[in-house]
Amino acid sequence: MLKGVLEGCVLQIVAQHETYGYQLVQELRAVGFTDVIGGTIYPILQKLEKKALIIGRMKPSPEGPSRKYFSITPDGKVELTAFLQDWQEINNSVKRIFKLGGKE
Repeated sequence: MLKGVLEGCVLQIVAQHETYGYQLVQELRAVGFTDVIGGTIYPILQKLEKKALIIGRMKPSPEGPSRKYFSITPDGKVELTAFLQDWQEINNSVKRIFKLGGKE
């Protein structure tokens, strides 16, 4: 389940600004995904790129070798919208279950 959520979060971050893998890991950690590592994120980036939801471009880095920067595609924006709708439905269902559990 976490991987699906992470895919949506990656799409959201990439939709906000062009980013590269290490920066993405740091942003996810900063908002609470403290256990996220590159070994989790890089396969997600590859999967999203293979599905043409994001596109990667190599760019020179001011510090060392070139980096692959990712940006969202039009199909990625459609997928992100669908993810947000699905997330809201799941979130609302879970909230209802916990409210019911608290009444008994």
